[in-house]
Amino acid sequence: MTGQSEDNLEISGLRFTKYVLPFAISQTLAWATCFYSFPAFLPIWEAQLGFSKTSLTGSYTLSLIVSAIFAPFVGRFIDKGSGNFVFCFGTLLAFCCLFLLSKATEIWHFYVLWFFMGIAMSCSLYEACFAFLTNTMANNARRAITFVTLAAGFGGTISFSSAHFLTQFFGWRSAILIFSLVILVVNLPLVWSATKTLNKVSNRFVKRSSGNLKNVLTVMKKPTFWLIGGTFAFMSLNHGIIISHLLPIFYDRGLDAKTAVLAASCIGPMQVVGRLMMLASEKKVSVFSLCIVSFISMFVAGWSIYLGNISLGLIIAFVVFQGASYGVLSIIRPTVISSLLGRNDFGIISGLLAVGFVLGSALAPLFGSLVWQLGTYDLVIFVALLLPAFAIFLLAAAWRLKPQ
Repeated sequence: MTGQSEDNLEISGLRFTKYVLPFAISQTLAWATCFYSFPAFLPIWEAQLGFSKTSLTGSYTLSLIVSAIFAPFVGRFIDKGSGNFVFCFGTLLAFCCLFLLSKATEIWHFYVLWFFMGIAMSCSLYEACFAFLTNTMANNARRAITFVTLAAGFGGTISFSSAHFLTQFFGWRSAILIFSLVILVVNLPLVWSATKTLNKVSNRFVKRSSGNLKNVLTVMKKPTFWLIGGTFAFMSLNHGIIISHLLPIFYDRGLDAKTAVLAASCIGPMQVVGRLMMLASEKKVSVFSLCIVSFISMFVAGWSIYLGNISLGLIIAFVVFQGASYGVLSIIRPTVISSLLGRNDFGIISGLLAVGFVLGSALAPLFGSLVWQLGTYDLVIFVALLLPAFAIFLLAAAWRLKPQ
C-alpha cells in the first residue's frame, strides 16, 4: 500500500477489537503486577522486613530511571519490526524479577531486582505499547491507545485489592509469586499472539525504520523535538509533584484521613472518565485543542487545591480536573509526536522523548520535597500549577513550526 492508503486505512469494529483487546488485557495485568506492585506491597515490606521507606523507595526510583534510559533502545527495536521479541522479553524478565522478589531478604536484593524490572517495564508498559500500536495501526492508533488505557486505568485498583487479599490469606511472598505466575501464564501468551498478529497485518503498509541510526537522530536537531520534550516533561513533573505529596497536601488543607484517602482514590477513576470523554470527542476535536484543554484543566486543578482550605467543593474540583486532564494527557502524547514529527522511526523518537517524561515522574517526589523545605505546601502547589502554563507556550510554539 502507499502512504496515502495508510492514511485512509480503517479497521472494522470486530477486527479492531480482535487486534486491540489482547493489549488491553495484558497492559492491565502488566501495570497491576509490575508498576503498582511496589506501592501495593511497600507498607508490608517496611513492616515485615524492617527496611526504611526511604531505602525501599530508592529502588523503585531506580527502576523508573532505568526504564527511561532504555526507552529509546526499546523504541528502536520496535521500529525495526521486533515488537514481538521486545514484549516477550520484557514479559519474561518481569516474571523472573517478581519470582525472585518473592525470595528477597536483603535491601540490595530490591535494588538489583528493581533495576532489571525497570528494563522489563520499558519493554512491556505504555511506552512500548504505544510505539507498537502507532507503528502497526496507522490512523487507528489513537483509538487503539485510548481503548487500551481505558482498561489499564484499573491496574492500580486490581493491584492494591488483590495484594491486600492475597497477603491476608497467603502472606506477601506467596502473593508476589502469584503475581509472577499471572505474568507468565496469562500475559506471555497474550503478547506473543497479539504482536505476531498485528505485525503480520501491518506488513502491508508500514514503512520500516531508517537503516542509519545517525539519520534518525537528526530529529534531535529540530526545535520541535525539544519543544515537545519540554512540554511533556513539565506536565509529568506537575502531576508527579502533586500526586506524590497528595495526602500531606490534603491534610494541610484540613481534610481528615478518611476523606483524604477517599479523595485520592478518586483520581484514578477520573482518569478513565477523561479518556472516555476523549474517545467520544476524538473525531470532533483536534489533537492540539485536546492538549490545550488538558493543560488549562491542570492549571485550574492547581488553583483549586491551592485554595482548597476554603471549601470541600474546591477539593472535589481538583480531583475532577486533575484526574480527567491527566487521563487524557498520558495517552495523547503518541498522537502529538506522530502529528508533529511523523510516524517514521516513531519508536526511537518516542523513546527519546519519553526520557524527559519518565524522569519527570521519577524525580518529582524529591523535587516536591525540596520545594517544601524552602517554604510550605502552598509553595509546592504554586510551583506545580505554573508548569502547565509554561507547557501551553511550548506546545503552541511546536505547533507553529509544524509543516503545512
